Amino acid sequence: MEEAFFRTHTYLVEHTNAPVRRYLMDEIDWNDRLIGIKGTRGVGKTTFLLQYAREKFGPHDRSCLYVNMNNFYFQGVGIKEFAEDFVSNGGRVLLIDQVFKQPDWSAELRKCYDSFPNLKIIFTGSSVMRLKEENPELNGIVKSYNLRGFSFREYINLQTGNAFRPYTLDEIIHHHEQIIKDILPKASPSQHFHDYIHHGFYPFFLEHRNFSENLLKTMNMMTEVDILLIKQIELKYLTKIKKLFYLLAVEGPKAPNISNLADEIQTSRATVMNYIKYLADARLINIIYPVGEEFPKKPSKVMMHNSNLMYAIYPIVIHDQDLMETFFVNSLWKDHIVSQTNKDHSYIVDTHQKFRICDAKSEQKIRYAPDMLYARYHTEVGKDNQIPLWLFGFLY
Repeated sequence: MEEAFFRTHTYLVEHTNAPVRRYLMDEIDWNDRLIGIKGTRGVGKTTFLLQYAREKFGPHDRSCLYVNMNNFYFQGVGIKEFAEDFVSNGGRVLLIDQVFKQPDWSAELRKCYDSFPNLKIIFTGSSVMRLKEENPELNGIVKSYNLRGFSFREYINLQTGNAFRPYTLDEIIHHHEQIIKDILPKASPSQHFHDYIHHGFYPFFLEHRNFSENLLKTMNMMTEVDILLIKQIELKYLTKIKKLFYLLAVEGPKAPNISNLADEIQTSRATVMNYIKYLADARLINIIYPVGEEFPKKPSKVMMHNSNLMYAIYPIVIHDQDLMETFFVNSLWKDHIVSQTNKDHSYIVDTHQKFRICDAKSEQKIRYAPDMLYARYHTEVGKDNQIPLWLFGFLY
């Protein structure tokens, strides 16, 4: 076994800086033998693997090894061959970062699974990967999880040193007044909310580099690597995908005009729909449909995947209302289905629960309906069916 890999592993595990323990760490059943962790670029998948190694094994335990498929060594050695060597030297847990860089990665993982019953493999991949649909050899053996960017809860814990727990949507709807009483004495959400909206979703805001430059670089990598490489699209179409993303971003959250977009980027309507789907898979946008509809139907709204992205596209005119709706959809997106209604600023969650996102400062115009829930911004507190918007950032 290459000594160099262990040296790198030890260094990385010792120096990994994970200031917040991610909620996903406790959601995963670590007893499974093949675990896939998908997530968009920049949300901290590498840190997550190293954090797991540190928690469960420490830096010097040679039964666990982190490797990155970016290493040119793997141009000559397959995952199966490498794993065989690792297992014969007492290896038990192999952490593989950026697995899709290996051409036959899914077949190789299958061989490892069948050949080494005592080996656990935990791998990371892009959110664009369709683990089960596109890799039938992994069906029934891989457990797949999504690592998302920081929730507002994780962000506020990081900034204030608290350890607030996540709440379910049910708890927030029925007990928000009590939950807020537990949170407000220890932290002021309004002090941190705008910073989170601006730069809190991607963990790299912690690095002392220019956040917006870093985010732009990440967004380009999402299109250039995650979409092109994984979907095997020819390089000449990259500019069309990027232009489409830009047009959707500048339009703001609204129903896209597919014919106009097809004319603008000089391609067919069907291709525009496919590109929109790829951009959503890459977590650059969220697609909203009416209740009960899904791709390939025409979306009723396209919005940025999270509010941080809205600040990275110049010259978007950013409206508070758009930011707040983007935050709401992004927060619920992990475990819930958010659908469009025919009213502005209103959504239906899980096919039945109606929500309206509204500004607490301009309340006088609103007549509260008893069958609607109101997610209100510019306020820290709520009552009855009026819930402060920031609290939806505590869903994970």
